[in-house]
Amino acid sequence: MAYRESDTIWSTMHRRRRDEACPMPGAVDVLRRAYAAGTVIAEHRHARHQLIYARSGLLVVTSPQGRWIVPSTRALWMPAGTPHSVRCVDAVEERNLYVSPEAASHLPDAVFAVQVGPLLRDLIDAAELIVQPYAEDSRDGRVMRLILDELTSLPTLPLHLPQSSDARIGPICAHLVRHPYDHSTIADWAKRTGVHVKTLQRIFLRDLGMTFTQWRQRCRLLFALERLAVGVPVIDVAMDLGYESPSAFSAMFKRQFGVSPSHYF
Repeated sequence: MAYRESDTIWSTMHRRRRDEACPMPGAVDVLRRAYAAGTVIAEHRHARHQLIYARSGLLVVTSPQGRWIVPSTRALWMPAGTPHSVRCVDAVEERNLYVSPEAASHLPDAVFAVQVGPLLRDLIDAAELIVQPYAEDSRDGRVMRLILDELTSLPTLPLHLPQSSDARIGPICAHLVRHPYDHSTIADWAKRTGVHVKTLQRIFLRDLGMTFTQWRQRCRLLFALERLAVGVPVIDVAMDLGYESPSAFSAMFKRQFGVSPSHYF
């Protein structure tokens, strides 16, 4: 689908000029954007750090480091200069934060997902109403600093599917992203690729930080999140992924996310 968006605060031209070229008057700023279901934003990067937050809807964000699922209860920290693309699984209302690198030197220089609890959500809502420029020592400045403090205190979440550029496992990963219900074992892949099982196992651990089985389970979980977010029943998602029962799928889901699929969104 062609790129489409609406912005209730700034015109597209003014927003793009501020976001990509001109320095912001404040260390932190919030922009509201709305996207139709199926919208794909081609790979791009920002001069400032970005907190990608969908107030409603579900996003899939892809960068050279991997793939992230971002539901409305989560947000994704995207460091300045990191190339990434975005796909809207359904209609999305975004509240994106843009942060100057100088103001966020204490935050990791890597992509990570965090849970958006009531405090962070309310802070983002309050920040959206702040008029630029604001004084750093004002109430508005304290709200912006509190957002950054809150990000440093939140644990990262398992919403990331790492990728590998190694030609021996890259095609395997790409296939499983497209076909997460494929039940081929690593031994099956060794036969197909002509690469020894132990070599494949070693590359998965080296490049992705997890075993083949762990990576495939993470891939399936993220596929399940996409399906659940658009209203597909738990039983259908479980059957699609080859689980013997919805309870088996729910147990695996809860081990990873701490809640059952029916209570995640």
